[in-house]
Amino acid sequence: MERGMQCRTELLLGEDNLNRIQQAKVLIFGLGGVGSWCAECLVRSGIRDITIVDSDRICITNCNRQLMATPKTLGQVKVEALRDRLLEINPDANIVCLQKIYEAETADSFHMEEYDFIVDAIDSLKDKVDLILRATALPKHITFISSMGAALRRDPFMVRKAEFWKVKGDPLARAIRNKFKRLKVFPSRKFQCVYSEETPMQNMGVNKACGTGACYCPKAKLLSGERGTDTAIYDAPGDQRLAEHEWCSVKAQINGSLCHITATFGMAIAGMIINHIIDNNSL
Repeated sequence: MERGMQCRTELLLGEDNLNRIQQAKVLIFGLGGVGSWCAECLVRSGIRDITIVDSDRICITNCNRQLMATPKTLGQVKVEALRDRLLEINPDANIVCLQKIYEAETADSFHMEEYDFIVDAIDSLKDKVDLILRATALPKHITFISSMGAALRRDPFMVRKAEFWKVKGDPLARAIRNKFKRLKVFPSRKFQCVYSEETPMQNMGVNKACGTGACYCPKAKLLSGERGTDTAIYDAPGDQRLAEHEWCSVKAQINGSLCHITATFGMAIAGMIINHIIDNNSL
């Protein structure tokens, strides 16, 4: 079945290139609007061996941009929901899911040296900086690709790729560079990024995302004596009061984002991986 599924890939790229694609090992950190679409594209393109890393569960606010997020998957562990989706596409794929947070304390547990490609699609500035420093210190045959900021944009034709130090107009890249300068520690080698040249928009709506005390997930826990009434909302069926569900992550800043941008980022990263496998110098 798998060979039949890949007949169009093989028709375009040839048997040898398809074999090389199927032998690659990819590690993806972060399964939000970027990482989830990257994983799907890689599996559909013939990658068999993918490890996916994310600590979160699926929330209703994920449904506008994350591949595995639907009303039916609310509350499920993200890595498990995405694994099930990827195995529906290719039951022969080896999908390893790790419900863990990437941070300095857990970095060694991921054994990044065992992979051919490492994808950074995480949000935390501190953890992103740590991942960049560690991944670029790995042997040069391990390719590292990082996603810069995909939120607050709406023009997919402004998405670009560039070497990290040449990324322009992206506040996240600028913040990372400033962090390196303050730490006086820098990446060991160059690496490619996907970013947008579009000037970030300003949020125009009211923030109702998780972490604010107003979660619209129908599987949220009923308000109990453990929580104050200021976390409740009242637009659930039957006027049931719903609290934040237990996996809500509290972020310092939450920005609006759109699927056609985050998915473009993820697809671009997947394309960079496929092209690199074929050309070995296309990044």
